[in-house]
Amino acid sequence: MNNGLVNAIIAYIMWGVLPLYWKLFNHVPAGEILSHRVVWSFVFMGILVAIQRRWGEMKRILANRTQLLALTASGLLIAANWLIFIWAVNNGHVVETSLGYYLNPLLNVLLAVMFLREKPNRGQWLAIAIAGIAVLIIAIDYGRFPWVAISLAVSFGLYGLAKKKIAQDASVGLLSETAVVLPIALGYWIYLGIVGKTTAWTLPTPMFLELLLSGVVTALPLLFFARAAARLSLSTLGFVQYIGPTIMLVLSVFVFKESVSPVLLVGFGFIWIALIVYATASIRATKLAKAS
Repeated sequence: MNNGLVNAIIAYIMWGVLPLYWKLFNHVPAGEILSHRVVWSFVFMGILVAIQRRWGEMKRILANRTQLLALTASGLLIAANWLIFIWAVNNGHVVETSLGYYLNPLLNVLLAVMFLREKPNRGQWLAIAIAGIAVLIIAIDYGRFPWVAISLAVSFGLYGLAKKKIAQDASVGLLSETAVVLPIALGYWIYLGIVGKTTAWTLPTPMFLELLLSGVVTALPLLFFARAAARLSLSTLGFVQYIGPTIMLVLSVFVFKESVSPVLLVGFGFIWIALIVYATASIRATKLAKAS
């Protein structure tokens, strides 16, 4: 239990401080950063899986049509999530990224209703309703729909849904997903070279080496998370996961100096109330299930 909790905390702290890493490359287009993230993640995970001698698992997955379709969907969804996140961080929308990951567990409930035929209890429906009010308040304050937050929550929620169709651990899973989008990333490299718009390859050597670490930066929190998920209950993981967006929110205000209006804080207040209601309802449902 303690070991699992430590792994979970490390994973979510890593995800929380990730905006600091992507800010290093704020003059590089988000699409180009994404292509490097995909390529170097594939390289790093390929080396790791080779050390573990598990390439055979990759072959079995790729030979299964159902898993291959789910794998293609999950790879495209996580790539879209990464692209939106990188663009948002480097264009001054870290507050919205924080909102997106606060909304994610509540959106997961809706996805479970729509695609898995699960039935939330009254408390969980109340939490979703409160979160909907929060999104409306934030949209009115912004003067526009908070598409960054919603896109991050939807893409990561659908990614989790697709992952349910694939029986694999974090190492083989991430390697498989990056393998799916690797041809697109390499094709984009070729395109940038042809039109003469490459930016990353002209970076100073120290900064380019930092970009090479994007594979490690991507993989490590996922590996810590996988170890945590194997040891902790979902309710415990549910509480710990809010470390990430909370760190992002603090960074957006105190490090990146993004403006946060009083109305926006009210919107976040509603989100936090919704999360408390959701967590309380979920814990109560779990206890009732165990008692019966």
